[in-house]
Amino acid sequence: MLTHEQEKLINATAPVVAEHLNAITQRFYPLMFTRYPEVKPLFNEVHQQSGGQPRALANAVLAYVQLRSNPAQARATLDVVVSKHVSLGILPEQYPIVGECLLAAIGEVLGEAVTPEIADAWGALYNELAALLIDLEDQRYREFEQRPGGWRGTRRFKIASTHQESALIRSFILEPEDGGRVADHEPGQYIGVRLTINGELVYRHYSLSDTPNGQSYRISIKREEQGQVSRHFHDVFQPGDTLELLPPAGDLTLIEGNEPLLLASGGVGQTPLLPMARHALSLGRQVTYLHAALDADHQAFKGELEALKSEYPQRLKAVRIHERGNEAEHIGRIDHSLLAHYLPDLKARCYFVGPQGFMTAINSALSELGVDENRRHFEHFGPSRPLDAA
Repeated sequence: MLTHEQEKLINATAPVVAEHLNAITQRFYPLMFTRYPEVKPLFNEVHQQSGGQPRALANAVLAYVQLRSNPAQARATLDVVVSKHVSLGILPEQYPIVGECLLAAIGEVLGEAVTPEIADAWGALYNELAALLIDLEDQRYREFEQRPGGWRGTRRFKIASTHQESALIRSFILEPEDGGRVADHEPGQYIGVRLTINGELVYRHYSLSDTPNGQSYRISIKREEQGQVSRHFHDVFQPGDTLELLPPAGDLTLIEGNEPLLLASGGVGQTPLLPMARHALSLGRQVTYLHAALDADHQAFKGELEALKSEYPQRLKAVRIHERGNEAEHIGRIDHSLLAHYLPDLKARCYFVGPQGFMTAINSALSELGVDENRRHFEHFGPSRPLDAA
């Protein structure tokens, strides 16, 4: 627990640290990977190069400094971080590594301005944050482990079958190698994947693209030309091959209620929203489902959507939006006028997932249409950042 003097030092130096936080986090990761190369597989190299991962760390630290006086709000704000950590199997013993390297980076960037007293204060702040995250993550691990078919750590699964959903998206049905039950997940969640490629351990997380069935999980992966792991799934993995899974995580799940739903996705952003639509329809809710794709060849899950429309003709309105071709209800993009036309009402719960620009545009349009912020829900596939970020 921070002393009163440390509290004063944190408050006094927070603006300076905030001003240089991007530089600190940019220095932090190379420093950590040099000192502790064993943790590098936990971080997606693409997100390192784009700056997404450093920005996410900077935002998390700043958010905690600003919210620590309100523990309940701090916990809620850190839920996204906790979910990502659970999907990677982060352990308590890894936190001192991060703390050591983060403080070293602060010292390198700010130089002599960081007195021993200031260093101790920020070290105490980090230890407080780490203790909170460890506690929240342990709660998640224990809760999932206690479910029927749950586990802690990793569990080996085999690829039972695959199915090409579109020109770029392929689904993989994963069944436990031990033949046991599979714990349920919340529609909309993702799952952590650990595998070895060319002798190198790598971690990723992918949305669970189907509702729970107690026997298997389904992930649906877009082949990215520069994506090491996605290319391995598409080009190398065959039925019968194995990989390890970590517990499901993620907070983009259906909020209870009876309001109508607007679900809008772009490209592979459909993967968390399709099971949410199926789940909502089974509960008797009205669903407007907008999906944007490049063209008919890139439209995934056509058969599943048609089956849902046949099963729930009075409750599901599914609309395709393609940028080209003539096999969709609309040609173009999901924009303000299209949302205005299909938005059920201002009390609708709106969920949207896709590329950053796609989500930024939808969030802005829904705001202009009068949908309250607490009814607009979204999730990043990579590190989180504000939707109005460039």
